[in-house]
Amino acid sequence: MATYVIGDLQGCFDALQRLLCHVNYQPEHDKLWFCGDLVARGPQSLQCLQFVKSLGEAAVTVLGNHDLHLLACYYGVSEIKKQDLLQPVFESPELESIVNWLRQQPLLHVSADQRFMMVHAGLAPAWSLQQAITMTQEVQTQLKTDPLPILQNMYGNKPEHFHDATTEQLRWRFTINSCTRIRFCRQDGSLELKEKGHPRNQEQLVPWYEFWRNKLQAELFFGHWAALNGYSPIINIHALDTGCIWGNALTAYCIETQQRYSVAGLARTRYI
Repeated sequence: MATYVIGDLQGCFDALQRLLCHVNYQPEHDKLWFCGDLVARGPQSLQCLQFVKSLGEAAVTVLGNHDLHLLACYYGVSEIKKQDLLQPVFESPELESIVNWLRQQPLLHVSADQRFMMVHAGLAPAWSLQQAITMTQEVQTQLKTDPLPILQNMYGNKPEHFHDATTEQLRWRFTINSCTRIRFCRQDGSLELKEKGHPRNQEQLVPWYEFWRNKLQAELFFGHWAALNGYSPIINIHALDTGCIWGNALTAYCIETQQRYSVAGLARTRYI
């Protein structure tokens, strides 16, 4: 049995199939972990959702910012963006089933033995591991039972500090921003949610994972940050977004062998 952790799909179903062929994926035995953002910007979001959903317990996915945006659009909190190419999902007769499945998915996945973890973007510097688990479980429970209050309150960049998340709604937003949007933090550990570039171009901002360098015993997998091109300087924190949607690559990491595999991403002549 092999477990493959796969970076952001963003609607690139053909690339996913090439990747699974490349690793000789055996659906009877192997498991797939997806780092979130199954949808948006690529042309095959519906196929990605259908495939991952069809795998049942043989797959794990965490929610990314684009996945949450899809839910917000479904519940009338936001509007579909033209560049996200989500119309086929909303025209599908499976839409309600897909939405009900998607809102059951976690923000943070932790293996039973707590040796391996997966999140879409990152973890807040102020959290301990137990706080990360507790905060994400709070959001997950609310999404499962009544998603509307979460979706109505999740947009916005404040609070930047965990200690300022003094209400239930602010805790939800801080947790979602940490798990699905974070890249950089300020030196005091506050979230900075606008900068998307590479760390080498930053003198003042600190990558979120640097705050976890010496306090995380598990191996953690994340996506979201295409500018890293799959590189993290921390041996047990693995970046897996290699920019498939931007014409670069789709990448998988095999937990058992510690090997990476990549295939060419979506061919395009310009960025969306």
